[in-house]
Amino acid sequence: ATPYTLGVSTGGAVGALLIIKTGWMLSAAGLTGVQVAAFLGSLMTIGLVYMLSRRFGRLSIHSMILVGVTINYIFSAVILILHYLADFTETHQMIRWTIGGLDVVDYATLMRSLPVVGLSLLLFLGMSRALNILSTSEEMALSKGVNVGRVQKGAFLAASLLTGTMVSLTGPIGFVGLIIPHLLRLVLGPDHRYLLPAVFCFGGGFLVLADTIARTVMAPLDLPVGIITTLIGGPFFLYLLIRRRA
Repeated sequence: ATPYTLGVSTGGAVGALLIIKTGWMLSAAGLTGVQVAAFLGSLMTIGLVYMLSRRFGRLSIHSMILVGVTINYIFSAVILILHYLADFTETHQMIRWTIGGLDVVDYATLMRSLPVVGLSLLLFLGMSRALNILSTSEEMALSKGVNVGRVQKGAFLAASLLTGTMVSLTGPIGFVGLIIPHLLRLVLGPDHRYLLPAVFCFGGGFLVLADTIARTVMAPLDLPVGIITTLIGGPFFLYLLIRRRA
């Protein structure tokens, strides 16, 4: 599951594009109106996915993806409507935001995001042993005394806070959450005690590398980093599908 398959990216995009289109003045904690609206849109989508997934019974990744993809289609239609109603300047701003980039993030914004990032990392590390057992099967986790419901809710909360924050600051940057975890799992194995901190570090490093390529490959023109990550992530995703089928 990624921000795209769960609809978090499109939910944040709807919030951001609404502000761009309407020009509403909205700000909080030093963040721009677009960033605040994108964060609220992401949180709304996360809550909606969670509530609808619970209606299928016990929370599972399959029901979450099913609900997330459906919401993604609905919000994509809303985004198309906003594009259709926008003028030339608004359309340029909308397209630029939905591609995703790091050029709008300064050090002050990064410092404001540190509490959420730190809290999410601590939550994940605190659940790492339980996640190791849960990754085998829910039955195994229950037999080992793991509170499956609490672990699932905690992991969902941590991932939701982190994803909503990052999408609101940079826009939807695709495939980073797909490439890095799979590569590190092949290298480090499935132990979440080592995998989770490594994903944080190498995910950030990969994004910086992609941004460096985006700024230099067609210099003096700066490409949005989302283009580079998608160009790398698309073929990698196809490779994973072929490898798994083989």
